[in-house]
Amino acid sequence: MSNSALSAALQRIPDGESALPSAAERVGNALRAQIVDGALQAGTRLTEETISTAIGFSRNTIREAFALLAAERLVVREPNRGVFVATPTIEDVHDLYAARLVIEPVALERGPDFGPHTAVALQAIVDGARSAAAGGDVAGVAQANQEFHRTIARLSGSRRVDQLMEGVLAEMRLVFHLMNDHSQFHEPYLERNAEIVRLLIDDGRPAAAAALADYLADAREHLLSALGDATGS
Repeated sequence: MSNSALSAALQRIPDGESALPSAAERVGNALRAQIVDGALQAGTRLTEETISTAIGFSRNTIREAFALLAAERLVVREPNRGVFVATPTIEDVHDLYAARLVIEPVALERGPDFGPHTAVALQAIVDGARSAAAGGDVAGVAQANQEFHRTIARLSGSRRVDQLMEGVLAEMRLVFHLMNDHSQFHEPYLERNAEIVRLLIDDGRPAAAAALADYLADAREHLLSALGDATGS
């Protein structure tokens, strides 16, 4: 992806986006959000000059932000070439789903922030995804799917889990872009999201959590197969 694409993605970051403790965290948070949204894809070169010009932070701050994102495996620094959005591997996919299978079903079954509003919020996300699918909005379906899983992780009531999940979702978006065609990947899971909500309402949290664990295991195998087709392995 060219510097023009990087500039375009940076323009999408709202002014005053976040008020985190440090400037480096603010830059890192903004870049992470663009990775999650799919605006910055695997292999995109991240230049200090372009970012500094676009959002007004010093190069030292941007270097610190790169270090934060590198610790999350979202960017890599290549000697004599610069900093790039990371390209995940098959091993990363296995590791990501290992984390998700620990976080999400447990949050859904036992998370302390669960309440009467939870099923309503998840159903609203499902309804939004259905509307996006009906309108042919592939990106909207993908974003709704990520919001569904983000909302489940937030039931943990842990800021650290929220931060971990943001990194996981950002890496997942990079994984999807490795596929030859990921436009139809999310739609089959839309109705499985709806089934999880139904189970939550009718049968309770353990049943919904068990269905979510099966869903994630199936999604892992689906994604690994699709990546194998894309790479010819």
